[in-house]
Amino acid sequence: MIRAFALLVATSALAISSSVDAQTTAAEDASPVETNEIVVTATRTQLPASALPLTVDVIDREMLARQVQISGSTVDAVSALLPSFSPTREKLSGAGESLRGRAPLYAINGIPQSTPVRDGSRDGYTIDPFFIDRVEVIYGSNALQGIGATGGVVNQVTVGAPASDGIEVRALAQITASDNFESEGIGAKAGSLVSYRRGDFDVSIGATTERRGAFFDGNANRIGVDGTQGEVQDSDSWSVFARLGYDVTPTARLELIANRFELKGNAHYVIVPGDRATGTPSTSVRGTTPGAAPSNTAELLSASLIDSDLGGGTLILQGFYSRTDDVFGGGVFGTFQDPRIDPSGTLFDQSANQSRKLGGKVSYEREVPGLENLVVTAGFDALFDRTKQTLAQTGRVWVPQSDFRSLAPFVQGNLTVLDGVVRLAGGMRYENVELSVGDYETLYSYGPVQVSGGSPSFTDLLLNAGIVVEPIDGLRAYANYAEGFTIADVGRILRGITQPDVDIDTFLSLEPVVSNNRELGVEYDQGRLTASASYFWSTSDFGSLLVLRNDVFEVERQPIEIEGFEASLAWRTPLPGLSLSGGYAALQGRTDGDNDGRVDEDLDGANISPDRINLAADYATGPLSARVQARMYLAREFNDVFTATDFEGYTLLDAFVSYRTAVGEFSMGVQNITDAFYVTYDSDTVRVTDNSRFFAGRGRSFTLGWRGTF
Repeated sequence: MIRAFALLVATSALAISSSVDAQTTAAEDASPVETNEIVVTATRTQLPASALPLTVDVIDREMLARQVQISGSTVDAVSALLPSFSPTREKLSGAGESLRGRAPLYAINGIPQSTPVRDGSRDGYTIDPFFIDRVEVIYGSNALQGIGATGGVVNQVTVGAPASDGIEVRALAQITASDNFESEGIGAKAGSLVSYRRGDFDVSIGATTERRGAFFDGNANRIGVDGTQGEVQDSDSWSVFARLGYDVTPTARLELIANRFELKGNAHYVIVPGDRATGTPSTSVRGTTPGAAPSNTAELLSASLIDSDLGGGTLILQGFYSRTDDVFGGGVFGTFQDPRIDPSGTLFDQSANQSRKLGGKVSYEREVPGLENLVVTAGFDALFDRTKQTLAQTGRVWVPQSDFRSLAPFVQGNLTVLDGVVRLAGGMRYENVELSVGDYETLYSYGPVQVSGGSPSFTDLLLNAGIVVEPIDGLRAYANYAEGFTIADVGRILRGITQPDVDIDTFLSLEPVVSNNRELGVEYDQGRLTASASYFWSTSDFGSLLVLRNDVFEVERQPIEIEGFEASLAWRTPLPGLSLSGGYAALQGRTDGDNDGRVDEDLDGANISPDRINLAADYATGPLSARVQARMYLAREFNDVFTATDFEGYTLLDAFVSYRTAVGEFSMGVQNITDAFYVTYDSDTVRVTDNSRFFAGRGRSFTLGWRGTF
């Protein structure tokens, strides 16, 4: 990507010559943030983010609350703020949503939310954002949190303990409506978190409930419902959260956290297919559908012990249990037909994923005695995942019960040399993975065939290394190499076997995906003007792509190459309270789809996001604060034979304004201020012959809110 590299050099020169501040985490935030003090827990170290050769963003509680009020969810907030994150599908399923062209790992306090054995793509909806204190984003492939972070890590850090003794209450109430103010488009949310602290003991208990109405596009038509993958519109959700903490010693803290989140569609509407030839998107009308409504349920229980002064270092122990139950909408799909059950060919069924995880993490970090410039972190992670996918109406097994086990010791080092001007960082993680599958029979539509189970296993040493150079205060340049690791969607592979006598132990498609990320970056932070720029390229010799076949996405293993450029700029203007910011991301991805040995075919819209520009203006004075932001998704052409897959691009404007009073903060968020009509990126580039999946994006909507702390 010669253009990107040239832009990197130009932006770097601009940064140096202009005494710019390169706070990557605050490119969208009006308030100044001291980068050198930020400790990102997802990096598995107590060192500040500035000591690491990584691109990191931190979305604080205030910015997250604003974005959630505008668009409704943590995933939408992350997507709106980070140009390298793809536009969301605006549905419950996040299939195809990516960070730097690859799947991110969603986590809560470092606990993985993904289901790698059979990816239901619901991992962005497992906790209510009301209980999130900040979101940490690590860009690029890495193995810091284990499996799944080929695009990066999106770690949601839950609310902490109250700062002082006594009772603290946080509360939220809001109402949302489309600009036509139709009653069916009105939604509401309420939540509260009560915290109590006395001495070394503290506890927090909270709950939220939300009802979402129907969504309307920029032409005031109801947006079509995705009855299969699931919807956010016309849904109800509720969540409960609890945290119990005890300071065992002045430096050691024990904490227990429990969370339950459920989102379920109300199924008040059925889809009316659109017409791609005339540019008419699908809509919805009142109606009922058979089967259970799509839903998502997630439960989490974790315990942690952190001692910041044990033998001169920091010890972190964590154990967790989590469970997810994803129900998908049904249909009379060819894949589900079985003449042994219904010879008419009109058999209705729907699928459901059930997954549970048990895991533990331990790490210890300290300076090496006699070599205090070297900080070493050593640890061990264990993860046990059990997942299956069934057809709920007939009780058939679509994906057999699959047990995934990962055992991984790791070590990281960070060495300061030349009086802190240079830092050298690096480490390794040894993954020992086994997948156990019993004997099973595929669905009738795949043969059926009998498949003998097995226990394929593999080991891999994942490496990372980097350098950080800070020649003067505020200027930081870095370079890194990191390997990330995941497995292809095992469930899609297992359920799609059509050949008899397959040996699971040697089945090539079950081999891991190892992605290599290389990155160069520069940041500068000096006062009013801040900037950053980075260039990266990521490769995987045996990658994993989703390819549509017979109305069902299957997995193909192909080499993948992705490269990209990112830049951000923020300026606190001389006008008191006014800040301007902007961000840019350009991505290019190729694969070898025809197996000719050349990686020369563009990744499609299901596997890479469009280039993008973000612009924002923030204003804060006294009790008043306001924000206006623009998201410009740029046109993209794919070098396939179908011009219908080309993306035309669109621009969205959003706004937020709030006013603090003695009884709390009153606010209004506006999504899509101009009421622009657009077709979502996924609908515009994927399944371009399917008129039912031709979805428009959400038109103008208003959210009035109140937040208070007492």
